[in-house]
Amino acid sequence: MKKNMGNLDRMIRLVVAAVIVVLYLLNVITGTLAIILLALAAVFLVTSILSFCPLYLPFGLSTRKKE
Repeated sequence: MKKNMGNLDRMIRLVVAAVIVVLYLLNVITGTLAIILLALAAVFLVTSILSFCPLYLPFGLSTRKKE
């Protein structure tokens, strides 16, 4: 896996994941929507940690700075 996510992309995903978790814990989101958003938050968290987004591959995208 070649890293394809830049720092800004990673930070945005982490913030979005954190907001989703907080909204869930405060019972702002519930039910099916909560489950879907928590799954999305988990994906954002994992991709941020790995600095790799598999959805970028088919499109040849990368938000990482060229070295």
